[in-house]
Amino acid sequence: MTCIYKEEETRRVIDYRSPIKSIPDELWDEIKKVMPKEKSFKTVGRPIVPYRKVLDGILYVLRTGCQWKMLPKEHGSGSTCHRRFQEWKGMDIFKNIWIKLVKIYDEIIGINWAWQSIDSISIKSPLGGR
Repeated sequence: MTCIYKEEETRRVIDYRSPIKSIPDELWDEIKKVMPKEKSFKTVGRPIVPYRKVLDGILYVLRTGCQWKMLPKEHGSGSTCHRRFQEWKGMDIFKNIWIKLVKIYDEIIGINWAWQSIDSISIKSPLGGR
């Protein structure tokens, strides 16, 4: 979806499509070290959906805000992605991925840990007391 609008006699084009459709190989190589072991493809029952495909689907939903059931078929079933999202959230997989990637970023680029900032807003509670 592309949005075109005029602003002070200049024409700007904003492209709302995400540039990343799937997790890059180098990034996946680091993420899969944190993920639980996948089941073998030789198991009985429904076919196994690879973790990488599921994570691509989860990130698609988080990026676009679409409903799980509206997830494009290239990412597998929306219910599978949602179920894994709930499982991984309970297992702190996303927290562990975040920690791993922050450590890698710190090694490559460096994070100034001596300086921290927080962005917040404080407003009066609409149903609060005095």
